[in-house]
Amino acid sequence: MSERVPPGRRESYRAFREITTRWMDNDVYGHVNNVVYYSYFDTAVNQYLIEAGALDIQNSAVIGLVVETQCRYMSPISFPDRVAAGIRVARLGTSSVRYEIGLFRNDEDTASAEGHFVHVYVDRATSRPLPLPPALRAALAPLTPG
Repeated sequence: MSERVPPGRRESYRAFREITTRWMDNDVYGHVNNVVYYSYFDTAVNQYLIEAGALDIQNSAVIGLVVETQCRYMSPISFPDRVAAGIRVARLGTSSVRYEIGLFRNDEDTASAEGHFVHVYVDRATSRPLPLPPALRAALAPLTPG
């Protein structure tokens, strides 16, 4: 049996994006439904990339496709909580990026959930992998350790 990894703290993340919970995010048990967390991950990373000028969702010739994803849930988030989504890059490859995201409820310092997803960057027209564009690498540099 493996040991449980403790939840991350805000200081472990490089950038933050605020996400507003919605009434419809709650499930019958009164907390945000598990599938919504993945939407929060996607929203935080893509908002960061758009703001950094590395992604034009309508016109970018190179786009990221999700090939792997995972989430660990530690404590519930519910509407009307505020969510701070912490972002960092754990691995920057030739054509792929592993993003790690921590979701922090209200002003809490410990993550309520943490997860990751891997984007493989491809040609929009052919879906064939391509090297990460220089603008994307530059945008990701502040999120990458060391």
